[in-house]
Amino acid sequence: MPPQPLPARRIGGPTFSWRSRVALGVFFLIALATIWITNSALTDRFTQNTRNRAELRLALYGGNLVSELRRNSIVPQLLARDPTLIGALNSADYSQSTQRLISFVDEIGAASLMLLDKDGRTVAATDRNRLGEMHSGLQHFVDALASTGTVFTVAAREGVGYRFTYSRRMESSGTTAGVIVVEVDLQKFERAWAGISDAVLVTDSTGEIILATEPRWRGLTEGVALKREPPETAIQRAIQATADWSALPADAYVKGEAVMRVASRLPFRGWQIASFTTYASVREKVNGVLALEIMGFAILMALAFYALSRKNALRMALFQMESAELRALNERLQREIAERERMQKSLAVAEQTLAQSSKLAALGEMSAAVSHELNQPLAAMKTYLAGAALLLRRNRPDEALSSFQRIDDLINRMGSITRQLKSYARKGGEQFAPVNVGDALNSALSMMEPQLRQRQIRITRAIPDRPVRVMADRVRLEQVLINLLRNALDATSTVANPSVDVILSAGETATITVRDNGTGIENLDDLFEPFYTTKQPGDGVGLGLAISSGIVNDLGGRLTARNAETGGAVFEIQLPILNEQAEIEAAE
Repeated sequence: MPPQPLPARRIGGPTFSWRSRVALGVFFLIALATIWITNSALTDRFTQNTRNRAELRLALYGGNLVSELRRNSIVPQLLARDPTLIGALNSADYSQSTQRLISFVDEIGAASLMLLDKDGRTVAATDRNRLGEMHSGLQHFVDALASTGTVFTVAAREGVGYRFTYSRRMESSGTTAGVIVVEVDLQKFERAWAGISDAVLVTDSTGEIILATEPRWRGLTEGVALKREPPETAIQRAIQATADWSALPADAYVKGEAVMRVASRLPFRGWQIASFTTYASVREKVNGVLALEIMGFAILMALAFYALSRKNALRMALFQMESAELRALNERLQREIAERERMQKSLAVAEQTLAQSSKLAALGEMSAAVSHELNQPLAAMKTYLAGAALLLRRNRPDEALSSFQRIDDLINRMGSITRQLKSYARKGGEQFAPVNVGDALNSALSMMEPQLRQRQIRITRAIPDRPVRVMADRVRLEQVLINLLRNALDATSTVANPSVDVILSAGETATITVRDNGTGIENLDDLFEPFYTTKQPGDGVGLGLAISSGIVNDLGGRLTARNAETGGAVFEIQLPILNEQAEIEAAE
C-alpha cells in the first residue's frame, strides 16, 4: 500500500529546545574563557621572549661599545712614548709626523690622531685639514696637561653629535713637550643601530644622552627625549594601549608607540645603555593565534547552528513530503555517497602520490647533503693515499703508517658526518659537552692541511693561550669550521697571494672569525639559503653554509657574514661561552 500523504501543518521558523540553548550558552562561555586564558598566557610568553632577546641584543651592543673604548684607551700611552714624535716636538720639525700618525691609524683603528704642541696647536694629524687648529682652551688639552695619565673627554659638536677623545701629555726630559690626542669613532655604532627596529640610547654618568638612534635625543635626558613625540592626547594614548587583544602595559612611549624598555649599566665611567623595543611583534603573534581560535570557534558555532537548523528543516520537511519524494531523496543521497566515495578514493591516490614525491625530494636533498659533506674527507683521503704510496716507494713505511692512521680517522669522521646529517634531518637529539674551541679549530686546520698546502695559502691563526670552552658537539663544530675554511679556499682561487686569517677571541661570547682576501660576497641575503651557490656546476650544491648555519643555531649561537672593507669575505661564529661554574655543572 503506497504511503499516504501527511496532513498539511502550519510551520513557523526554526525553534531550538532548551537543551540546545543551554549547550550553546555553555559553548559560548567556554569559547570566551579559552580566548581570555590564551591571550593572557601567550602575551606573557611572547613578551618575555621579546624582553630576553632585547636584553641579549643590549648586552652585545654594550660589550662592543666598551670594547671599542678600551681598545683605544691604550693608544695614547703607547704614542706618548714614541721617540720620533717626541723628537719632532723638541726640534719643531713636523715634516714626517703627519705621515707617521697616518701609518698608525689603520693599525690602531681610531677615528683620527692629532699631535699638539705645548701651546695647543695641531702640528700633525691624520686629517690634514685640521693642521693648525688651536686646542689650548679645549677640555681634552687642558685636562691632559693637568694629569699624569690618559684623560677621556666627551665634547659636544653642533650638528654632528659628540666627540670622544683620549689625550695624554707627552714629556721630554721631565718637561711637557706636547699632547697626543686619539679620537674614538662611536658614531659608527649609531649607524649600525639605525638598521634595527629598536631605539637605542647611551647616557653618561649625569644622565645626558651622548649616543642615540634618534639624533634629536642627543644632549637631553631620557625623560625629556621620550616626551618629544608622545601621543597628542590622553584619549589617543588610551586607544593605542587597548587597540588590540594583548593590552600590554607600556614601559614608555617612543613616537607615540608603546615600547618595552631594557636598560643596562656599562662598566665605563657610569655610562648606561637602554633600548626601546616595540610590542608590535608580540601583538601580531598573540592576535594571530587569537584570530585562529576565534575562527575555529566561529566555524564550530556555525556548524552547530547549521546542524540544528538542518534538523528542524528536515523535521518540517517530513510533514510535507510524500513517499515518492522520500524515495527520490534517498536515490539522490545514494548517488552523492557513491560520488563522494569515488572522490575519496581519488584523493587517497593523490595523497599517496604526493607522499611519494615528498620522499623522493627529501632523498634528493639528503643525497646532495651527503655528497657535499663527504667531499672534504674524500679529498683528504686521496691526498694521504698518494702520499702513503710515495713513502712506500721510498721505503719509508713508518711515515706511510701515519698517513694510513689519518685515513682511518677520516673514515671515522665520515661516519660521524653521516650521523650528523641524520640528526640535521631530525632537528636535534645530540648530547652536548664542554668543547675547547681552540682544539676544534686546530683539528679543522689539520683536516684542511693537504688542500691548503697544495694551494700555497698563507694561514694566519690567532688562538688565546687560555682555553675557550663552549657547550657543543665537537664533530658538528669542526664540520662548520671545515666548511668555512673550504669556502675561503674556493674564494681565493683567483687571487695571486691567497691568505686566510683565523681568529679566536673570548669575551661575553666565544667568537671565531674566518677572513679571506678573495672576491667577497655578492648576495648576502640568500647566502645561507639551501642550494644557493656561486660555484660552477659540479663544484658545489650550496648546502655547506645552510647546514653550518643550522648547526650554529642548534648550538645556541649565530653565524654571520659580511664583506671586509679591504676586500674579501668575513664569516663570524658567536657561541655562548662556558664559564667555570657552568662547566662544573655540565660535568656533573
